[in-house]
Amino acid sequence: MSDSSLSPMTAPFFIARVAPDGAQCDAWPDQPLLVSLEQGGIDWPSSCRNGTCRTCLSQLRQGSVRYEIEWPGLSSEEMAEGCVLPCVAYPVSDVELQP
Repeated sequence: MSDSSLSPMTAPFFIARVAPDGAQCDAWPDQPLLVSLEQGGIDWPSSCRNGTCRTCLSQLRQGSVRYEIEWPGLSSEEMAEGCVLPCVAYPVSDVELQP
């Protein structure tokens, strides 16, 4: 069986990079970014883990995320400016975050 018989396939995981230091880890599409960051050994501020305390608030410099909750604790202005809450944001591509 050739590899082409398996196409099209989506990547099983993405890469999360942290600016400006360049640390990176695997970011799994089925778990919040915060969990992937922690599993990758990246220390990220957090507290509530449900999108209400905003301790993990960061800037999404590249990539895209999705939310499984209707209101992720961000205003529409913050979302438009690229703010994300890694505790409830799931990657849909490679991402670059800045604390």
